[in-house]
Amino acid sequence: MRVAVAALSLGVALPALLDLVPPAAAQDAAAGERVFLKCRACHQIGEGAHNSVGPVLNGVVGRKAGTYPDYNYSEANKNSGLTWDEATLKEYLKNPQAKAPGTKMTFPGLASEKDIDNVIAYLKTFGPDGKKL
Repeated sequence: MRVAVAALSLGVALPALLDLVPPAAAQDAAAGERVFLKCRACHQIGEGAHNSVGPVLNGVVGRKAGTYPDYNYSEANKNSGLTWDEATLKEYLKNPQAKAPGTKMTFPGLASEKDIDNVIAYLKTFGPDGKKL
């Protein structure tokens, strides 16, 4: 009898306890901002950003590769046919040379899937004009 009562209590209490635990965030823009520090050596983002070693990343999510104005892209990037959607960015940020052979981006990639998800979340917070969405 005690086992049945304990099981019933657990069956009632467990769902209530699970409601108290926040769901795991798939993407965390604040954490992505910290990961982006690795990218800042070559890329700028936000209002007033300008091309540097790499192109400005304002509005990059959804943009066709090799199209940011006034940046001298490699032929590999310009002719890649890639659009920087989340799936493409995940592959590219893991291993840029494998996703776009011949790219002049020498960054070795991000090893952590969580870091990749978070930096994409951060990139998504900027519109094409560099303003936070």
